Amino acid sequence: MASDREVQADVQAHVKSYSSFAWMMKWGTIISFIVTAIVVIIIAS
Repeated sequence: MASDREVQADVQAHVKSYSSFAWMMKWGTIISFIVTAIVVIIIAS
């Protein structure tokens, strides 16, 4: 069985990975909406 120290290191790694993923999804969504709005405006004019 894994020691407490190994478990703690694994949990920290997973938290960092999820934090990075959530950050990327948030900003990716915002940038996608901005790009979509710009494209729609260009097509409409």
